[in-house]
Amino acid sequence: MFLTISTSGTPAGPATDLGFLLHKHPGKAQTFATSYGDAHVFYPEADAERCTAALLLEVDPPALARRGRSKGRKGTAPDAALAQYVNDRPYAASSLLAVALRTVFASALRGECRELPERAAAPLPLRIEVPALPARGGAALVARLFEPLGWQVAAEQVPLDAAFPEWGGSRYVRLVLEGELRLADALRHLYVLLPVLDDAKHYWVSADEVDKLLRFGEGWLAAHPEQRLISHRYLSRRRSLTREADERLELVRLADADDVEVEEIDNAVAAEEPEEAEEGKEGKERPEPLAVQRREAILAALRTAGAARVLDLGCGQGQLVAALLKDPRFTEIVGMDVSVRALEIASRRLRLDRMGERQSSRVTLLQGSLAYTDKRLKGYDAAVLSEVVEHLDPPRLPALEYAVFGAARPGTVVVTTPNVEYNVRWETLPAGHRRHHDHRFEWTRREFRDWARAVAGRHGYTVDFHAVGPDDPEVGPPTQLALFTTHGPHGPHAPHDEKKKEEEAA
Repeated sequence: MFLTISTSGTPAGPATDLGFLLHKHPGKAQTFATSYGDAHVFYPEADAERCTAALLLEVDPPALARRGRSKGRKGTAPDAALAQYVNDRPYAASSLLAVALRTVFASALRGECRELPERAAAPLPLRIEVPALPARGGAALVARLFEPLGWQVAAEQVPLDAAFPEWGGSRYVRLVLEGELRLADALRHLYVLLPVLDDAKHYWVSADEVDKLLRFGEGWLAAHPEQRLISHRYLSRRRSLTREADERLELVRLADADDVEVEEIDNAVAAEEPEEAEEGKEGKERPEPLAVQRREAILAALRTAGAARVLDLGCGQGQLVAALLKDPRFTEIVGMDVSVRALEIASRRLRLDRMGERQSSRVTLLQGSLAYTDKRLKGYDAAVLSEVVEHLDPPRLPALEYAVFGAARPGTVVVTTPNVEYNVRWETLPAGHRRHHDHRFEWTRREFRDWARAVAGRHGYTVDFHAVGPDDPEVGPPTQLALFTTHGPHGPHAPHDEKKKEEEAA
């Protein structure tokens, strides 16, 4: 296998700086031993105007075959035994070359260069040539993979036999990439995409390959138009690993869109709220926890609405999904959350891996953000937003409003949120503090009702309000619930004189 990396120099920086960036001296050839052969690095040309580094990988097919057998790969079919020794591995770029890149140019892949840190951080005029690259999908796929990354791509199909052109082309291409990129980015593109184009790996793909994919795909993979194909092939078409990679990349996309860190998005797993810890004081009979009262109020609202297909939006660790599963009238239940960790906990809580087929067909867990419209959420009877809205920054509320009430538009929407007026009743909650560290705001009863009525008016819903938990005559209930219902087929429901009753109660 053979690969060259070339750059040109400028008065400000000679081309031979490539030697510093690759941590390989242009004046000598070096050899690195691997478990499947030797990797040689040398420079066919090296002066101030132009410098080319070459990586030659000599693969030993018998050593590769022995290595495979030592890892327990036995039982090879007799007609395939010869293929272990006679194959294209010594000549065509593959995962073997990708691993050699990582082994030989480890520091360059990380973008590290103590001598020339500014050059390592800056784009360089690069030309990369791979004489023989297997490309399952042809030259068109090569272009689809590299062009979105800023490369000019020339992928010429290698004929099966130049002496017999009528035989047509092979599955190999001669690849030339040209562009101005950081050297570290260029190497990362090659590390990920060489085995993707080959659509095969010489080693067993395990869970740690997801970490490798995300590490070397950082900064470019999440936004790549062929991201799903790249993940699918890089992870050897293992569905569980591909799903994990897609979920983690979705978090990266959401974090980039909101200009925040991934950890700030993936925050649904948190400590219990003060109201849960406060319940049941010493010497008194422990009351029913507020979380249980909240779930019962939601279930009652859904039953009254006659909902059968229900969305739990912002499902967290799946407590409400579990309660819905216990009632057979709810025939389809979808839990959605932006947090991968929360969904993993929900899956374990629900025991989805051990659930019977009939029961498991009723429940689906999805990763997604309520800040964006999602066609998967359309067509359901009801949606629940239980303790969700207060976790969004106020400027994001219009996006949530449109995604749920405008785009998904279920027949019934149940929204619960804390009543900030009740916070004075929690003895351990310091004055001025919110109930949860991630709450961006907490509404008074009037603020919540004003928001809910405005949403209902904009999207053709009517709304009723209910108390959840003990309704204190001075500060109201700990949780407030809004029940939104779409206008019926024969016009709006009869208007409720809610505002008058609420003003009288106040």
